[in-house]
Amino acid sequence: MLVLAICCMSLLIVSLDTTALNVSLPALQRGLGASTSGLQWTIDAYTLVLASLLMLAGSTADRIGRRRVFVTGLVLFTVGSALCSLAPTLDWLIVFRMIQAVGGSMLNPVAMSIITNTFTDPRERARAIGVWGAVVGLSMAAGPLVGGLLVDSVGWRAIFWVNLPVGLAALVLTLRFVPESRAPRARRLDPVGQLLVIVLFGSLTYAIIEAPAAGAGTVLPFAALALAALLGLLWYEPRRAEPLIDLRFFRSAPFSGATLIAIGAFAGLGGFLFLSTLYLQNVRGLDALHAGLWMLPMAVPMFLCAPLSGRLVGNRGPRLPLLVAGVAMTAACALFAVFRAETSDAVLVLGYALFGIGFGFVNAPITNTAVSGMPRAQAGVAAAVASTSRQLGQTLGVAVVGAVLAAGVGTSAYRESFVRAAGPAWWVLTGCGLLVLVVGALTSGRWARGTAERTAGMLASAGTRETPKASV
Repeated sequence: MLVLAICCMSLLIVSLDTTALNVSLPALQRGLGASTSGLQWTIDAYTLVLASLLMLAGSTADRIGRRRVFVTGLVLFTVGSALCSLAPTLDWLIVFRMIQAVGGSMLNPVAMSIITNTFTDPRERARAIGVWGAVVGLSMAAGPLVGGLLVDSVGWRAIFWVNLPVGLAALVLTLRFVPESRAPRARRLDPVGQLLVIVLFGSLTYAIIEAPAAGAGTVLPFAALALAALLGLLWYEPRRAEPLIDLRFFRSAPFSGATLIAIGAFAGLGGFLFLSTLYLQNVRGLDALHAGLWMLPMAVPMFLCAPLSGRLVGNRGPRLPLLVAGVAMTAACALFAVFRAETSDAVLVLGYALFGIGFGFVNAPITNTAVSGMPRAQAGVAAAVASTSRQLGQTLGVAVVGAVLAAGVGTSAYRESFVRAAGPAWWVLTGCGLLVLVVGALTSGRWARGTAERTAGMLASAGTRETPKASV
């Protein structure tokens, strides 16, 4: 239980940092003179690096030792947080956020692997993972309030100070109580595949964020680079015995569906938080604390629905939670896109509550659906891809929504033009909800389970059952 508590501490600071920072964006914008694209980069620089390095961190921990990598992650994350609090300019803040992310990539997947190896009894392991999931909900509920309180009382730099005592405590406890473990035979490094993933994610995100301000001559080369990296992955990865991403997984409809659902759901979350924070503070004129209080109707259902979703997945499978999530997220974003929910307090609260319900239901079935029917030896790799998809989705959500907003908001009449300019962005988020609904319905039925079984048989016959389990 102490090991579980230590691992949950790492999850709390990583998750709390992201949700609390969203509330501080307007204060950060004023303090550092940041543009909309600058605010996007403060969020996306973190999630982009995190998405790029998750699978590498998991396989490295299996190879050289999970506690060793976890300790390194805690040190980097804590040092990165301290540097972020001292950042003199926006550019330096973005650089320090990337250092934070390198450390963060070594925390959550490795912590899950430590939990899996500590709790060997399946029932105890299920309870431990349930506690792990509850911490995510707690961070979502507490993040806006903690962030608002710190910004109003001290300033936006205090958001990063919270990580210092928690990170140091987790570091000391890890060195004292967490045993070292490693895989019997770790997967080989895939440096070419890793480089292609970084180029793909980075160039795509840059092209999207900078599109409103930069010309086609600047954006198109990065878009072409992203396409070339994608084609390179599709050509190179199938030719490796132990690839970074085993493309055969995508022959399973549940696995492919979980990947798309994770991208759509977390793109919706990233864009929703980005728009809501800017609207509540820059348009309504609320301070950070009151903006955080306005987000409670969204945060509380997330916290309450997450364990309910987990029980439904365990008892009835992932189909019902995915359908509930898709309907609720689509309805929430449609309220803003069609009825301009921002202009009515009652509709605004309803929209926040619906989105909170939808997102609360979506997390548990993503991991379950990703590993559905997979050989046991491949379950960790499949879950790692789902985790990467979550971070990639949040990165793209902030990038696309911010780009749409920046293209429509005028510089002279920001408040008057915000709601109008946000309309197309809300339609993008409505599309994210529809993606969750449609893909969830298509990839959770009998036909989809059949494809998963055939893929599992194909992987087993190819000898992948002997492949060591990677970190989740």
